[in-house]
Amino acid sequence: MNRFSEMEYPQDARTASAGQQGVDLTGRCTRMLRRWRTRHALLGLTPAELRDVGLSEEQAHAEARKPFWKG
Repeated sequence: MNRFSEMEYPQDARTASAGQQGVDLTGRCTRMLRRWRTRHALLGLTPAELRDVGLSEEQAHAEARKPFWKG
């Protein structure tokens, strides 16, 4: 055996089981929903709260305008 035969490789979409693909899809949906919620929440923060988290109003608006599917 060589050192490469002992390595584990992640499954890709072509070889992943249906259950694993479902888990991946659920994770993606969860991340997108979280992005949408947090970006939308930025619009509700006061200027003082934005300063507390280190953002300007312009930065908060720019982040909130990003599509939820963009990381």
